[in-house]
Amino acid sequence: MAFLHAVSSGTSATKSVLKSKSLTPYLLLAPGLIWLVTFFIIPIFSLASTSTMVRPDGAQVGVYEQKLRFANYVDAFIANQDQYVRSFFYAALATILALAIAYPLAYAIAFKSGKYRNILLVLVIAPFFTSFLLRTIAWTQILADSGPVVSTIQVLPFVDELFRINNTSTAVVIGLAYNFLPFMTLPLYASLERIDPRTLEAAGDLYANGLTTFRKVTLPLSMPGVVAGTLLTFIPAAGDYVNAAILGNPNTKMIGNVIESRFFAVVDYPTAAALSFTLMATILILVTLYIRKSGTDELV
Repeated sequence: MAFLHAVSSGTSATKSVLKSKSLTPYLLLAPGLIWLVTFFIIPIFSLASTSTMVRPDGAQVGVYEQKLRFANYVDAFIANQDQYVRSFFYAALATILALAIAYPLAYAIAFKSGKYRNILLVLVIAPFFTSFLLRTIAWTQILADSGPVVSTIQVLPFVDELFRINNTSTAVVIGLAYNFLPFMTLPLYASLERIDPRTLEAAGDLYANGLTTFRKVTLPLSMPGVVAGTLLTFIPAAGDYVNAAILGNPNTKMIGNVIESRFFAVVDYPTAAALSFTLMATILILVTLYIRKSGTDELV
């Protein structure tokens, strides 16, 4: 009997341990799930509900009721299609510019920096130590009519004296590319740093020159970083409104500026919510197509 009791006690203890182990992953996930539900799922449903509301006749500003009016999406898009297209155009230009700057920089840090690698990486993320807003305001001084950039360009004989960059679409694209440049550089560096140098040496042993080695070996192996960097740059750039508000003019407003104005100035919550949802859906579709087209869906 004592033996049977001991066996029974041991079995119960084993089941208790297994049960506690089976609950451990869920307990570890609980804080993240609570955070996700509270600050993402619930706001998404709230935004979706707001997007189909209408303002009753004679109601005060900011008072809306639910009518499930899905025509809000069509009306909002038609009224702001110029800003909508402009946002993606500026984001694409800024992403291309950031890639053109970040790839050589990441390549140099990964393969040529030597003992200065850590210092260069700190310099890449150093702008994050300053407010996003202050960094953008600083560019108004850099690109000012009497600033160093315009003054240098005006030295060229074919440049008009009235040439300016500030408060133009060029300034907006430059600001976007600069502010999101670290998001492009770091993924590229991570991919390039993982490339085995022996693969590059093998390419040289097979009589490949530097350009061929880059095209056939380095670039394909760094594609996960290229895809991740372009996504991390394009997505926030498409919804940005700070750069267009500070560096642009009324003709360079992006969809983020319209949403901000509708929420806080016009107090047109349904239109702002509809534009937000349309922007999210468009970005999701573009990202899905881009990942599948690049063939890196499993890598990212």
